[in-house]
Amino acid sequence: MIAYIDAHRDQFGVEFICRVLRAAIPGFFTSRGYRDAKTRPRCDRALRDELLIAELATVHRANYSVYGVKKMQHAMIRRGWSIGREQTRRLMHLAGLRGVRRGKPVFTTITDPAAARPADLVNRQFATSAPNRLWVADITYVRTWQGFCYTAFVIDACTKRIVGWAVSPTMSTEDLPLQAFNHAVWQQNSDLSELIHHSDRGSQYLSLTYTERLLELDIAPSVGSRGDSYDNALAEAVNAAYKTELIYRGRRWRGVDDVELATAQWVAWYNQERLHEALGYLTPAEYETALTADSHHASQPAPALATA
Repeated sequence: MIAYIDAHRDQFGVEFICRVLRAAIPGFFTSRGYRDAKTRPRCDRALRDELLIAELATVHRANYSVYGVKKMQHAMIRRGWSIGREQTRRLMHLAGLRGVRRGKPVFTTITDPAAARPADLVNRQFATSAPNRLWVADITYVRTWQGFCYTAFVIDACTKRIVGWAVSPTMSTEDLPLQAFNHAVWQQNSDLSELIHHSDRGSQYLSLTYTERLLELDIAPSVGSRGDSYDNALAEAVNAAYKTELIYRGRRWRGVDDVELATAQWVAWYNQERLHEALGYLTPAEYETALTADSHHASQPAPALATA
């Protein structure tokens, strides 16, 4: 009521607005009630709401403006605020903040039904107990002023961390998926002999060059058996997040270099700062650190008992 009167008082006057609307809307302000409300000191709730809205806007903007109510609540709690789910929803509505919604996935890898392929070692079970046990890989596209370019990701199924990525103007094996895979291998710099590499049935992942690289590192290849998105659901989810949170944000991409720089920034945020519901609202980096600490603690020998 107050906001409406404030918006129109210069045009119609307070008394006229209150008289007309009070006749049409039972319980609308009188002119005296309006002036009392304007001079009354603001309550504690209103003052706190103002502080929270400013903080919500800062947190939302710092996270690519993609968080919805659940992640915003957890992000605020991590910053030391005591705030409930419905309170977050109410204040986000007041501030005009909303999370992004994902669209339908678009598939870019080219399936060769006649090609021999490895067995499906995953069978849609993407849960693992430790890092470097299961990697999933996929390719997506980006439209730019110079034409299409393509992005390949390699994701660790345990930590949900993007361990390797590449951007290229072509989808050729050597220029795109193999570059992303080699980036992942270089970043891990560890024994990968227990690793399963899972992908869809795209010809790039079934190529001789790619499969020979897996064999060279003693990595077991796995390919989805049914040829739909559920067979590589984790990779498809990362592709969808990438497109929704970065690519489809109203920005016009000039070319490969523009996309590559923005992708590097997004991947760093995704791994280090983005909260993941599947990880208990931790970031992939935090989750991996916690796993490493638990593993180190479990490997420590039990203290010897003192003898008399």
